[in-house]
Amino acid sequence: MTTLTSLNTSPALRRTTGLTRANALLMLRNRLNLAYGFVLPLLPMAFLLVGDRGEVGAAGMALTSTVVMAVLFPVYYNVLSMTVTRRDELVLKRIRTGETRDLELLTSLALPGVAVALIVGLAAIPIALALGAPIPVNPVLFVLAVLVAALVFAVLAFWTAAWTRNAEAAQITSMPVILLAVVGQVAVSLPEEVRRWVDLTPGAAITDLVRSSWLGLEGTSTDPTLGFGGSWAAAGPPLLVLAAWTALGVWLTARSMRWEPRS
Repeated sequence: MTTLTSLNTSPALRRTTGLTRANALLMLRNRLNLAYGFVLPLLPMAFLLVGDRGEVGAAGMALTSTVVMAVLFPVYYNVLSMTVTRRDELVLKRIRTGETRDLELLTSLALPGVAVALIVGLAAIPIALALGAPIPVNPVLFVLAVLVAALVFAVLAFWTAAWTRNAEAAQITSMPVILLAVVGQVAVSLPEEVRRWVDLTPGAAITDLVRSSWLGLEGTSTDPTLGFGGSWAAAGPPLLVLAAWTALGVWLTARSMRWEPRS
């Protein structure tokens, strides 16, 4: 049974790996993409230089901004622009005429950006500690939050590509999703009536996960009260929000994905 499964999955794995390698090379050869992917998300770490070392407020702002920018630039916008550009150049259509399946093709487009976001998340740990951030309460949950958030925004990128006419139009069509990511960072300062709705956005879920996993903060509290085990319990609701957005994004992508240029 194991041998049969291996034989069935091996060609798919080889095709996905080959396409991923090609997409990653194209991404890494573009210096602007490298700056947007690796440098820009780490710039918010400068917030840690403001105020006293170990201050929770500055650390929360720096870490949440870094994670949000890591999933927006190397993942969301990069996957969106790659999908639209290759669709308009008929690359996606030509690849689909071969043995490559749709899921393999989409996975190969998403993986390079997801890998960059994960590298940025891992790099943020020693950089933040060196700049005076508190020791993370649950570094495993922090890395998991980065990975799950990257997957959510990769799926949302495919959905956005479905109704984006060309690469230039992506600068406009991406704005609603970018707003969903950014608005969550200010959720803690909003009135309760507004915050209960903002908490349902992926940006608010990412913010909650970063605050609980690194700083041990629960909800809107500014006093660290969570330990390693408590951070896992607090992660339940925001992880469910991200899972719901992933399911919604997959459903919308399956219904609306376009493989040829829009007329």
